[in-house]
Amino acid sequence: MRYQGPIYRPPSEADSLLIQATVGCPHNRCTFCMVYKNTKFKVRPTQEILEDLAEARRRFGNRIPTLFFPAGNTIAMPAAALAEICRFSRELFPHLTRLTVYGSSQYICRKGLKNMRLLAAAGLTRIHVGVESGDDEILRRVQKGATAEEHIRAGGILKEAGIDMSAYLVLGLGGRERTGSHARESARVINEIQPEFLRLRTFVPKINTPLLEEVLAGRFVMLSPHEVLRETRALLEAIEARTCVVSDHYTNYVNVAGRLPEDKEAMLRTIDQALERDEAGFRPFFIGTQ
Repeated sequence: MRYQGPIYRPPSEADSLLIQATVGCPHNRCTFCMVYKNTKFKVRPTQEILEDLAEARRRFGNRIPTLFFPAGNTIAMPAAALAEICRFSRELFPHLTRLTVYGSSQYICRKGLKNMRLLAAAGLTRIHVGVESGDDEILRRVQKGATAEEHIRAGGILKEAGIDMSAYLVLGLGGRERTGSHARESARVINEIQPEFLRLRTFVPKINTPLLEEVLAGRFVMLSPHEVLRETRALLEAIEARTCVVSDHYTNYVNVAGRLPEDKEAMLRTIDQALERDEAGFRPFFIGTQ
């Protein structure tokens, strides 16, 4: 198999076969992200992807359970080409239970319901979507390229197409100034979308990013561990949607996981217990390098 540029996958895809479909990210302007800044976006030739899939079948056999197509925004590739590699994957690996990609809300909206239904019929089962925040001012500041309403619209398209959404929120992304609106508006968006999965990340400034410059200059005041936990508590308290909450990331101060609404009280107790700990006992501030 052939790979080009940074290859990232969600923690939940740790055991998945990775076959690269695109290179880089077509948006590539988020101020908190350093992953693809030196990589020009392109869609790999379909024939090359098909060849890599066939090579994976020769190497590993046909009992692959999950497959992920990097890179950063594979949903942006032409729908017909993505559908073709999904169908071929299903033929080669008949035991696949999950076939997934990264995809931003703006590109899901551009695809529209017709194309998303095409992809669902071809075997695409889940899209990992960086919602990041439901606060439009935060989304504007970090140059996400989507509004809260576009996130909601994208979620509606996926729901109607029959494709699961794994939605990501970044705790602390609004800093101290917007922590309240970040929690409140993010909960509102999640309530509207009702994603199958809600995955929590905690903001860590990354090297070579505009947001790190804001932090170092004092223009962006990061939340302390207790402030992140209080923001998380406010977020979960306000979420009424049925979803599975996962905190499977090294950036988080505490592992808060379970199903909403059934496990809400247990998750809130986990946060309250963590708030009783001295802040010095949590991981220290660091600047991310990946």
